[in-house]
Amino acid sequence: MQTLTEKLLNLPGNMFTQSDAALLLEGTPDRRHALVKRALAKGEILGIRRGLYCLAPQYQRKPVNVFALAQRVYGPSYVSMESALGFHGWIPEAVYACTCASLGNARAFETPLGTFLYRRVPQRVFYANVDRLTDNSGNVFLMASPAKALADYVYTRKPPWRGIDDAAESLRIEPEAWHGTGAPELDELAANYASRRVTAFLRRWKEALPR
Repeated sequence: MQTLTEKLLNLPGNMFTQSDAALLLEGTPDRRHALVKRALAKGEILGIRRGLYCLAPQYQRKPVNVFALAQRVYGPSYVSMESALGFHGWIPEAVYACTCASLGNARAFETPLGTFLYRRVPQRVFYANVDRLTDNSGNVFLMASPAKALADYVYTRKPPWRGIDDAAESLRIEPEAWHGTGAPELDELAANYASRRVTAFLRRWKEALPR
């Protein structure tokens, strides 16, 4: 096992950057670069993107949380759309990629731990209706509420939905799920987006709520 890998075994989240390596290892940048390169060649660490790495699965004491990793791959961002709807149990299908909303341009990253997709979603308050969650291993990640995930979906995918009933049928969302969303949250979200498509969808959703 490489010196670098030994020092990373107790690192929270199993992830590290070049800056983290500089704090963990003594010596010159060239020495640290050589240690990272050697650990990559031996399969002890995985390259996620330029400057971001994680321990290989066989060295992870707890699995990497892909939602926590998503914020390290590209940001500012939060988990949204299909991934958030799946996390909240609103859609039954397995999600093949981790889907996120971002302040930056749309990007896609193919990594050894899966695909990460980022879509630009302009908003007045980017993190409105986004929860900061922590898993059992202490990993922190940012997760959109189900309603915000659907609003982001409408903004990025532009589906031909007339209202929430069409969305529920298309994504196989159970009525009791979207019925439970409160009108105040839908009003708050509608005020947060400049998109007429999104605000119209949220307005029709509010109108369809049980009275």
